[in-house]
Amino acid sequence: MNMEVVMGVLLGIGLGAACGFRIFVPLLVASIAIHGGFLTVTPEFAWLGGTPALITLSIATLLEIAGYYLPVIDNTLDVLGAPAAVIAGTILAAGFIGHMDPMLQWGLAAIAGGGAAGVIHGGMAAIRAAASATTGGLGNSAISTAETVSASLVSILACVLPVLAVLLLGAAIYLLVRFAISLKRKLAQAGTPDKVEVQD
Repeated sequence: MNMEVVMGVLLGIGLGAACGFRIFVPLLVASIAIHGGFLTVTPEFAWLGGTPALITLSIATLLEIAGYYLPVIDNTLDVLGAPAAVIAGTILAAGFIGHMDPMLQWGLAAIAGGGAAGVIHGGMAAIRAAASATTGGLGNSAISTAETVSASLVSILACVLPVLAVLLLGAAIYLLVRFAISLKRKLAQAGTPDKVEVQD
């Protein structure tokens, strides 16, 4: 693969993985970039740079961001958004991964783009659930803001410096996985006394 193909792969992975923070923000950033002629997408995804897509994604992005600031709805969006993040991440990644066999293109997009988006979304959902349990939901607004900012920055960075964006996403995935493991251990330890009492 030449450098142009490699950069396209990294760009696709960066934008796809960013869907784990917010589903529609990376799609909107990509749509704006394609519409303005800053990015080139594979022919079958040219619709992403069209005006109808730009308008639709703008509305969807605003609704998604607003929904995460509403109690109860934010946790519901986490559940419903899990498969959507994987699908959006896969589609967005595939749109920029070109010049290769379609099976390899979609396989790489599903694993690196959709898979990374799923891990990030799951990790952020775990953080939100922990915040809801410890702060009564008061900390969720701060988490929602951080997610939106992260999605925006990573998406823009993926368009400008895709290598750096992928490195940052790799670090984010590592930290989220460590947090999830730590949270699982704490929950297991918290449940130990109850098991002992039942046995007595």
